[in-house]
Amino acid sequence: MEGLFLPIGIAVVIIILLLLFFTFVPVGLWVTAFFSGVKISMATLIGMRLRRVAPTRIVNPMIKATKAGLNLQIDELEAHFLAGGNVNTLVDALIAAQRANIPLEFERAAAIDLAGRNVLEAVQVSVNPKVIETPIIAAVSKDGIEVMAKARVTVRANIERLVGGAGEETIIARVGEGIVTTVGSSDSHKNVLENPDSISKTVLGKGLDSGTAFEILSIDIADVDIGRNIGAKLQMDQAEADKRIAEAKAEERRAMAVAKEQEMVAEVQSMKAKVVEAEAQVPLALAAALREGKIGVMDYYNMKNILADTDMRNSISKSTDDENK
Repeated sequence: MEGLFLPIGIAVVIIILLLLFFTFVPVGLWVTAFFSGVKISMATLIGMRLRRVAPTRIVNPMIKATKAGLNLQIDELEAHFLAGGNVNTLVDALIAAQRANIPLEFERAAAIDLAGRNVLEAVQVSVNPKVIETPIIAAVSKDGIEVMAKARVTVRANIERLVGGAGEETIIARVGEGIVTTVGSSDSHKNVLENPDSISKTVLGKGLDSGTAFEILSIDIADVDIGRNIGAKLQMDQAEADKRIAEAKAEERRAMAVAKEQEMVAEVQSMKAKVVEAEAQVPLALAAALREGKIGVMDYYNMKNILADTDMRNSISKSTDDENK
């Protein structure tokens, strides 16, 4: 029995070792690569396993590139994968560029991919231009009328400026700035409505694609509409502000007049108080004069008669004036 179990145990161990070998060593992938014309050694595949690189992610794109006639090295693809790049997309972009006769080297394509841009989409946009539609942009002409325009910008990717070049947001912002400048320099909004292509020509001539990852092919005004009368609204606001300023100044003058009137009333009252005080001193002065013998009794009565005669004349004059009225 012991002699029987020994060969069985050895066979089991051999089977386990073979399973581990074929699991760790991608023999099937090596065979596929060999018959696809990709020269890669078994040691290289084992090294990928040790470096924790999935061999299929390197070998399959390499097979695709070889069949397409690209001269790539397996070490370049593995280095790009380890740097965090997308090897499959990179190879597809290189194949598409080759088919479209676009000069694109591996180093530049890898740099574009590592920069965070979709290199395959960039090649596709370079072959088939895309249209960027701007939002509605409002501008005001010299006659104060608001003009609202929407533009469609046809762009083509510039492979040379994909690394470090500005994106679509910059294109939209520059086109919007050009539309505002062009409409703002127009003497009348009617000129803009009659010749909307003047906006396209002016904006296109400003070289808005400078420093961007795109090349502007055309700028087409998709829609032009009239908005508010900004000039009239500003004039109304200015008139309302002038009215409020005038009302404030009038209120200030009225307050000053009231204060002046109150001051004059106070002065009159003060003068009346002084007159009353002076009149109160007259009897005292007369009494003192009589005591001191400066005037006699007859002088006092003569003065009283004069005052009574004066009061009578004032009454008669007042009655005559009332009758004449």
